[in-house]
Amino acid sequence: MSKSLLFLFIIINYFTGIAQSEITENELKDHILFLASEKNAGRYPGTKGNRDVVKYIIKDFKKQGLLPLGKSYQQKFKARLRVDKGEAEKPLAKTSNVVAYLEGNDPSLKNEYIILGAHYDHLGMGGPSSKSDERNTIYYGADDNASGTAALLEIAEKVAANKHNLKRSVIFIAFGAEEQGLLGSQYFIDQPLVPLSQIKLMINMDMVGRLNDEKHVYMGGAGTFPDGVAFMQNLGQSLNLTPIVHAGSVGGSDHVSFYKARLSVLGIHTGGHPQYHRPEDTADLINIPGEKQVSDYIYAALMHFAATDYKFKFIPQD
Repeated sequence: MSKSLLFLFIIINYFTGIAQSEITENELKDHILFLASEKNAGRYPGTKGNRDVVKYIIKDFKKQGLLPLGKSYQQKFKARLRVDKGEAEKPLAKTSNVVAYLEGNDPSLKNEYIILGAHYDHLGMGGPSSKSDERNTIYYGADDNASGTAALLEIAEKVAANKHNLKRSVIFIAFGAEEQGLLGSQYFIDQPLVPLSQIKLMINMDMVGRLNDEKHVYMGGAGTFPDGVAFMQNLGQSLNLTPIVHAGSVGGSDHVSFYKARLSVLGIHTGGHPQYHRPEDTADLINIPGEKQVSDYIYAALMHFAATDYKFKFIPQD
């Protein structure tokens, strides 16, 4: 290889590396378009679409250099599926959580964990959890929760690019069967891959793709750890967001399983909308620039908790 070609190769790889270390609108959009595609048919547990999404997440985790937490990236379990009133019970569905991690660098704090999670499943072709009477049509779940899964992948990529700054270890979990009753997160609590006592905070992203013009970012559970409300409020404002921060209001998604196990949590979303649990929750309605802004916010918070000796303790909320 000539010196000029070698120099060009180095420059291309240098700038490619920089791009990969940032959360980008294009990558968020590509993830959401895949996750909420017709091909994946609503990512219902036990279906080919659900399995294909698991493979996609594992491939991305591997690409970013994230390690499996255990023998495999998959934490397999069987899900009891919800049925309409009067409908016969369905067979248990095989599905899984997808779990990966990055180890911290501090000799002591690396044994403590911050979890970043988002569920990847949705309603498939409808069912008892839907807000529409339509059946045999795809419930795409672009905001719920392709948006959270896309944010998980992009934030993981940026954390991996800056893993030298980590003191605590960070676990990334794409939960299965959330729509069936928080089954994936409860399975992780029941069959933890690290001691629960070493988990200092669980941050959950569920519906983060519809940032409104007022730039409202809603979160519950910020009072379950010291100074959480003030920190999340001030950080959001510094990033030109309008955080609506609740000390309690711990409900509605996978972080509930962790809170019930007496662990500090933070559940983040950008608000409800008329397309929730309806076939109309499609990728074209996602505010991609807004999702990038929210993802940058969550990344900044995560790194503050994982790259410093932030003092954690569980504070219960009524």
